[in-house]
Amino acid sequence: MLYVEDDRVAALLFTEALRGLAEYAIEVAETGDEALQLAATWRPDVLVLDAHLPDTSGLTLLNRLRALPGLSDTPAVLCSADALPDTAPPAAATAFAGFWQKPVQRDRLLADLAALSARHSR
Repeated sequence: MLYVEDDRVAALLFTEALRGLAEYAIEVAETGDEALQLAATWRPDVLVLDAHLPDTSGLTLLNRLRALPGLSDTPAVLCSADALPDTAPPAAATAFAGFWQKPVQRDRLLADLAALSARHSR
């Protein structure tokens, strides 16, 4: 999983929620550019993108990641402290498989990841 998050506390909380679960290997990037560098040599199974990054938006980053080989249909989730579902642009609603409001609750995180994995493996 590629988790793109510029808030180190939020990234720590997220990775701690998945600690001990071998099926979820996580790489964390703090900027869109760092995420693109990681994804150029590694293909994550899930993308989790913060809506507001210092160098780009989550939607813009998703579009750039989708252009890389092997990532065109990788499930992506938008993550933000904002209450985005009501205020997100329509493109974000169709581009992402889901939305998680920070801090992400562990039970919801695990359930959604299981559903994304099942959907993506079909």
